Amino acid sequence: MDIKSVVVIGAGTMGSGIAEWFASQFVSVELVDSNQEQLTKAITQIHRSWEKLVEKEKLTSCKMNQMKPFLEVKQLHQANKNADLVIEAIVENLEIKKNLFTDLDKYFSEKTILASNTSSFPITLLAQAVKEERKAKFIGLHFFNPATIMKLVEIITGKDTALQLAKDLYQWFDSKDKKPALCKDSPGFIVNRVARSFYGEPLRIAETEDQAKLKEIDHILKEVGGFKMGPFELMDLIGVEVNYSVTCSVWEAYNKSARFAPHKLQKQMVDEKRFGRKTKKGFYSYE
Repeated sequence: MDIKSVVVIGAGTMGSGIAEWFASQFVSVELVDSNQEQLTKAITQIHRSWEKLVEKEKLTSCKMNQMKPFLEVKQLHQANKNADLVIEAIVENLEIKKNLFTDLDKYFSEKTILASNTSSFPITLLAQAVKEERKAKFIGLHFFNPATIMKLVEIITGKDTALQLAKDLYQWFDSKDKKPALCKDSPGFIVNRVARSFYGEPLRIAETEDQAKLKEIDHILKEVGGFKMGPFELMDLIGVEVNYSVTCSVWEAYNKSARFAPHKLQKQMVDEKRFGRKTKKGFYSYE
């Protein structure tokens, strides 16, 4: 497999990170979003990210200038219809994703692989939105934030996904220094299913926004557990609303099993639009 052209749908944190990583591999990337302002913001942030790496001498200015032409921002109707791979990275809402995939299936050529970056929805369920002949080329590619640094990519096959496609993608990502993992098509796949306990249990221990408790739990899990970030720090980085949405979808998928239940504190924070670093206020303050 030789992936030369990629379209990433959704210029939020995940979509931008995925697009930035592909561009750093000298793969032509078109970052697509219906919000032009979001696209402008995304490419500005990506360029600034590269400039910071140059300042820190982790990237040469020569390589940065070589990478920049590999990334473009566009509206969907401007995207390359013959792209090798399309990755959906929009809001974690089943109906919105399925409606998008119906449109993508009509727009892109038969050879194009359609993939979802979903963190919780079964790929077989999403594949219902495309024609029968497309289902063999429909797959899950779940990246982790920040996609430019986190090496793991979960590769998820649906009921009708061609197994050879999964193997080819595994080899391709492995050759690019990512750490691919083939996953069963079940809610939450591997990491997000396991991670529900990493977030859920600390929330149940803390119960409230007692700063001393939050810091103590984060400290213990880092110093004793060996994690690079504590659960509350990580939820603030990912986005409290994103984490809550994944928790809810996994909980629903497992028939509302108590061990996956979302916590009232998370819901309260989402209702108050305290999403973490992006809003300057989450479990911690970032003013």
